[in-house]
Amino acid sequence: MPKRTSLLVTTLAAVATVLSATAACAADETVAGENPPGAAGKSGIAWKPCEEEPSVECGTVRVPIDWSKPDGRTIDLALARRKATDPAARIGSVLANPGGPGNSGVEDIYRSSRFSAEVQRRFDIVSYDPRGVARSGGPVTCSGPVFNEMPSPIMKSQADYDKWIAFNKKLHADCRQRTGPLYDHLDSVNVARDMDAIRAALGDEKLTSYGVSYGTLAQQMYAELFPDRIRAMVLDGNMDHSLSVKAFQVSEAAAVQDAFDEFVAWCEKDTECVLHGRDVRALWKKLLDKADRGELYWPTVPDAQISAHNLRWLGVTMNEGPTWRLAAKVLHALDGGPVPDDMPGPPGNPPVHGPTAELPTAILCQDHNLALRNYNEYAGVMSGANAVAPDMRYNPMPMGDMPICQGHPVTNPQHRLRYKGSTPLMVTTSLHDPSTPYAWSANVAKQLGSKARLFTYEGWGHGIYGRTQCTTAALDGYLISGTVPAQGARCPAEPPQG
Repeated sequence: MPKRTSLLVTTLAAVATVLSATAACAADETVAGENPPGAAGKSGIAWKPCEEEPSVECGTVRVPIDWSKPDGRTIDLALARRKATDPAARIGSVLANPGGPGNSGVEDIYRSSRFSAEVQRRFDIVSYDPRGVARSGGPVTCSGPVFNEMPSPIMKSQADYDKWIAFNKKLHADCRQRTGPLYDHLDSVNVARDMDAIRAALGDEKLTSYGVSYGTLAQQMYAELFPDRIRAMVLDGNMDHSLSVKAFQVSEAAAVQDAFDEFVAWCEKDTECVLHGRDVRALWKKLLDKADRGELYWPTVPDAQISAHNLRWLGVTMNEGPTWRLAAKVLHALDGGPVPDDMPGPPGNPPVHGPTAELPTAILCQDHNLALRNYNEYAGVMSGANAVAPDMRYNPMPMGDMPICQGHPVTNPQHRLRYKGSTPLMVTTSLHDPSTPYAWSANVAKQLGSKARLFTYEGWGHGIYGRTQCTTAALDGYLISGTVPAQGARCPAEPPQG
């Protein structure tokens, strides 16, 4: 799901990948194109040690801003790779698709790899900043003062709806002016074409890829566009691009409520939970009510008032890992208990303090038609979310994005997937994912048809690769040798460590 700038997300690096967009990567430029004869296995990218992390190599691939005008203006996609540790056993490259939207794959490669030692031995691990992110044409940029005029993310009347419509005209015009022509070409179809340009520049005859969360959408679009160019594709924690605006929001609310229920159940039976023996649901409601009254403050940040909407971010971030022990300590501290040494910063998206702001939500808006006719339709969506989420009420990520997308052009609207390739695709998920619901991955596998294999982790968290030995072994076998698990295969849940 969309990138979030919450300080809690930043602190909980194991929970969500929130990535810097300021670092530089030294590289030469490469013009993207189809594989020349005999090019398979030979990279056309001028790799150099990255300035910030010399153990990693950086490079660029040049692509058109508008793929329908290949001779028009271009941008350079920033790439990073860790070379296979055993060149003699090298199979090719794994292209990792970062989540978000707005996450940097280059920064992801800088850190310790999520891939197993065996995958690192057999493949170059490559990732990139998608267009409109960090170094790849620059991030979607808006004026800070205009960004800070944003109305409350939760509407309560037709007047609130009208206020959002008027504000968005100003915001989108401002962001388009500051971002340039790339602003209108950010959707996942464009990213899928960029992926194929990267594949060609790497010299790989067919694509081997892994994507998590929002990164799965670009992979789904790749499978539609280039079905015969796939060697292996893992889609981990899937977006479901077939959902209406209401189905999208209601399913997200149900997922975050399910994850909250799992947290409560853990706390009721685990004595390591600092809230063990207390009514966690009653405490959560107490904190939300306090936030609604404007009386809730973050204990480590002076004057940091926390809205109920931003407080709900805890229900997402604390369950993506999950990091339940820390989450319980945070709730305890908000209720006047001791502040833990690892207390994160305030959740949510606070106002910016500089001259500019980033708006990765513009990418989501181009991929999803979230238009609402009026406040009454919005109220119906909210009512549906409230009905399935008695404690959480709604998922603050997509519910907060929906107003921003009103009036925004949609270039890749929702549709059922159409995959005509012969390569089996791995669709993977956990049962209790708060951000990309289990039902999304199940529906994606159904849409992809007989060549998709749904593989389930029976536990918690967002994305399953590297989560347990069982999940890692299954995905490694597929990536390395193409071994597809049996239909209906699952890995048992293991207690979360956080």
